Amino acid sequence: MGVAFSLAVVGVLILAITLAVEVLGLRFLVGAVLPYVAVAVFLGGMVYRLLGWGRSPVPFRIPTTGGQQRSLPWIKPSSLDNPSSTAGVIGRMALEILLFRSLFRNTKAELHGGPHLAYHWEKWLWLGALVFHWSMLLVVIRHLRFFTDPVPSFVYWVEGIDGFLRVGLRALYLTDITLLLGVTYLLLRRFFIPQVRYISLPGDYVPLFLLLGIGLSGVLMRYFVGVDVAAVKELALGVLTFRPRIPEGIGVLFYIHWGLVCALLAYFPFSKLVHMGGIFLTPTRNLPNDSRARRHVNPWNYPVKVHTYEEYEEEFREKMKLAGIPVEKE
Repeated sequence: MGVAFSLAVVGVLILAITLAVEVLGLRFLVGAVLPYVAVAVFLGGMVYRLLGWGRSPVPFRIPTTGGQQRSLPWIKPSSLDNPSSTAGVIGRMALEILLFRSLFRNTKAELHGGPHLAYHWEKWLWLGALVFHWSMLLVVIRHLRFFTDPVPSFVYWVEGIDGFLRVGLRALYLTDITLLLGVTYLLLRRFFIPQVRYISLPGDYVPLFLLLGIGLSGVLMRYFVGVDVAAVKELALGVLTFRPRIPEGIGVLFYIHWGLVCALLAYFPFSKLVHMGGIFLTPTRNLPNDSRARRHVNPWNYPVKVHTYEEYEEEFREKMKLAGIPVEKE
């Protein structure tokens, strides 16, 4: 049900964009107005989510640990899996954000006859996620040439490395292939792994179908259908500089690509993709585990009237003596 609904949502989006451009002639709406709406929703949604997370009280240290905590001098601590300092947290966060360290440590447990519990090497999710995210980053960097004039030198540097393979006179970008492979793997694992399929919701499928549609339309424009690159850059620069103009010669496939990107951008803060910002505010990752070294007192605790043992004994001393309960003060 979730797959059909999500696929229908993306299909309706593509159909609506096609009708708006080809039948109703609303190129300015799709090409110029839609990006501003998408960016406004994206920025407003991200600010709302980040402020909400930032206001959440985290008085205690609750990091997820995977190694020895710092304790006695002769016991070697795990500075990355159980950091006790700011430097250790920075190292842990860098490995998590850039290399997905927690996914790399993933294992799969299976119960065999006997019964015996066996753990298996499970790195495919880590590899698929790493390939997809890094490919997406490089594709975004390559697309900066449409939004900048002059184009920064590092964009040409990334393009040169990414497109070192050539098919005839045209460069074949490796990230075009790896991006589609990464998205396809993340989608197929939700189809064929029963446990993952059981917990998958439409919110898990819609972003993947949007990304797949964006990738496929981009590949079609790049290698098969073709698009007026100069006109596309004119449109992109016009939108960026708040002087939007719709040039002639841009086909409907580009508007589908452009519209799906806007839809993904607007949906981003309300989907699970928002983990891109949430990872920096996750207390299970961004806090040092120094509970043994420092006492952490909840600053939100309101004053509570307590009944000390001395007061308790003063009140019930005679009854405690009659019951044979030892007292401190005779």
